[in-house]
Amino acid sequence: MKSFLKIITSDYLQRTRSYAFLVTLCATLAIAYTFVPEPNATYSTIRIDGYVGLYNSAWFGYVTAIMTSIFLSLIGFYLINSGIKTDIDTRVGQIIAATKINNFSYLFSKVLSNFLVLLTIVLIVLTMSIILFLLYNDGRVLEMTQFLKPYTLITLPAIFLVAVLAVISEVFFGKYSVLQNLGFFFLFSALMLFTPKTEAQFSLDVFGGKIVTHELEEIVRGITKSDGKTDLTIGYVLGGVKNSKKFEFNGMDFPASFVISRLALVLLGILVIGLISPFFHRFNVKERIKMTPLRTEAKKHTSKEINLSNLSIPKTNYSILPIVKTEFLLLFRKGKKWLWLLNFIGMLSLAMLPLKLSHQMVLPILWFLQISRLSDLTTKEITNNAHYFAFSSYKTTSRLLLSRLLSAVLLMLLLVTPLAVRLALTVNFFATLSVILGAIFIVLLAAVLGTLSKGKKLFEVLFFMLTYANINGISYADYFGGFEHHKLYIRTLASVLVILGAIIFVTRRHQLKNY
Repeated sequence: MKSFLKIITSDYLQRTRSYAFLVTLCATLAIAYTFVPEPNATYSTIRIDGYVGLYNSAWFGYVTAIMTSIFLSLIGFYLINSGIKTDIDTRVGQIIAATKINNFSYLFSKVLSNFLVLLTIVLIVLTMSIILFLLYNDGRVLEMTQFLKPYTLITLPAIFLVAVLAVISEVFFGKYSVLQNLGFFFLFSALMLFTPKTEAQFSLDVFGGKIVTHELEEIVRGITKSDGKTDLTIGYVLGGVKNSKKFEFNGMDFPASFVISRLALVLLGILVIGLISPFFHRFNVKERIKMTPLRTEAKKHTSKEINLSNLSIPKTNYSILPIVKTEFLLLFRKGKKWLWLLNFIGMLSLAMLPLKLSHQMVLPILWFLQISRLSDLTTKEITNNAHYFAFSSYKTTSRLLLSRLLSAVLLMLLLVTPLAVRLALTVNFFATLSVILGAIFIVLLAAVLGTLSKGKKLFEVLFFMLTYANINGISYADYFGGFEHHKLYIRTLASVLVILGAIIFVTRRHQLKNY
């Protein structure tokens, strides 16, 4: 028991004390701040047929609980899905393997530490929502029950399941981060598409918020005297707030079946950990070391004297092209070769599917497949303890960093060449230029977030959010011109690229001075 608690405590402290966690936490709080718009805001997060709720305790508690359940489930996986990998990289796992702790206890300790990391964020978001209620409300009484009930029954079981999924993915796909990212991406999308209609089906809602939104729709139907389908929107809806009507939501009593299902969800997660524990490798990971035998010709010449006059004269070459070529090959060869089959299928889809579908759906997914290639674009030297060598190279910023960015942009453009050609043939140069700027944007975003957070988690989280938003048709998240935009779109996107480029180069110069 002592070892079990020690692993949980150490893992939790190690994660929460990291710089990447603090940066991700700040980004999470900035987004959580917008869950309930301020009274004069021009957007809404939950709107039903033009109705929004009055700012009482129930509306604040339930809305923030639903948004936190969805949002934190979305990003939480990418924040915590490296606990076992960290133990392997730091060699702590071999020490744990030598102790008496069994596989189930170790894996369950990882689940609990994952859960505690997410719970920390939930508690901070809950505190923020209470503070915002005190700032926004017009003299209404604070009812803590209206905050604690939805967070307990909606948010906590959802993030516990995410903590379980993170451990499961590491047990079975620990070596394949791309499969972990893609697997959760499609699983999350499938769960969000689930639309329950009966009380029994509401119990199957993993995120737990659809029973509340159904209750909100029923209230609006009662006000409008309508039995038809209501127009429910969850997310950031711009405009139309001034014309919105108000209704009062005073919370709800959850049915017993829903409460039992939320408890069953937690118990199911524990059961699954017990079932997969026999498949855990217990850090018996073989490191493959390729031994290249010496050639016969080389062996013959080892005993002979070397004539220096026969050696070629070294020439100094300050060109950036050889470095770009090398970096491009490193990116191209990164990961398993069979993963390029998915990229090839994506490129064929860009060439054969309808143009609009290819641009809006296939392109963001294809670029998302490269998340493992881009996430450590500017952090792999630090991860592999090679930053002192890399930072001492000739013109580190203008040669090494620039060549790395150029090679990543070339790879992203190569993947979408079929779409770019199709757009150019239709004389849609606006969309063609948007695709090119989009490739530059996502590469610079990966470089900036990696440099600032000194890790890859923050970029993985935000890239997932961007991809999911674009697939769901949220046009203001479009960075590649897939949707209709104002003529200033290109100018705005180009300005963002200039800002990101300035940040990455200034930050890297600052790093060079401090290493």
